[in-house]
Amino acid sequence: MYRRPDPLSAMRLALYQPDIPQNAGTIIRLAACLGIAVDLIEPAGFLLGDRQFRRAGLDYIALAKLRRFSSWRAYQADREAGRLLLLTTRGETSYTSFRFQPEDALLLGRESAGVPDEVHAAADARLRIPMLPGTRSLNVAVAAAIVLGEALRQTGWRTLSTGRSGMPRKARGGWRYRSLPLPPGQGRGEGSA
Repeated sequence: MYRRPDPLSAMRLALYQPDIPQNAGTIIRLAACLGIAVDLIEPAGFLLGDRQFRRAGLDYIALAKLRRFSSWRAYQADREAGRLLLLTTRGETSYTSFRFQPEDALLLGRESAGVPDEVHAAADARLRIPMLPGTRSLNVAVAAAIVLGEALRQTGWRTLSTGRSGMPRKARGGWRYRSLPLPPGQGRGEGSA
C-alpha cells in the first residue's frame, strides 16, 4: 500500500453536504490524484462506507487527505486559511476570468440543491462555468475538475512525477516534481476577483 503524500498544494476542495456517493467518491479520487486536500462538510446524504462511494473512489480514498466537519458551523470555525470560492450556477464571475490564489478553497454544493443562502453569502467569491442557454448545470464532479484544473494552472501547481503504476514515487532526497507551464505574462495567482 502507498503512503498518503502530503498535499502538494494549499488549495482545497470543500464538499458541502454531498448527497450522491458516486460524485463524492469521484471528487475525492480527483483530489488524491492531484495532491489536493478535501474538506467534507456533513451531514452527507450517504454513509462514507457506502458501496457506491467506495466504488467511485476506488483505492484512492485511502490516499486522499480527507478532513471531515460535522456541520457548516464547525467548518467555518476550523477551516484552513484562504478565500472560500463557491462554484454555483448563480455565480457573478466566470471562473475563466477569476484570479485564483494558492490557498483558495473551492466549495461545491449538493448536487440536488446547491447550498443555502447562508453559505452563499459566506463565500468570498461566487464562480460560474459558462454554459449554453437552456442548460441547467454540470455534474458536480465535472465542475470540480474544470475549475480545479484552471485554478492549479494559474497558481503554478507542481505535480509529482509518477512511476509505471501511475502512483507517486519518491526520488532520492524527496518527491520529484515537474512544473506545469503557465502562459506568458501569467504569474502565480496575482490579483483577485
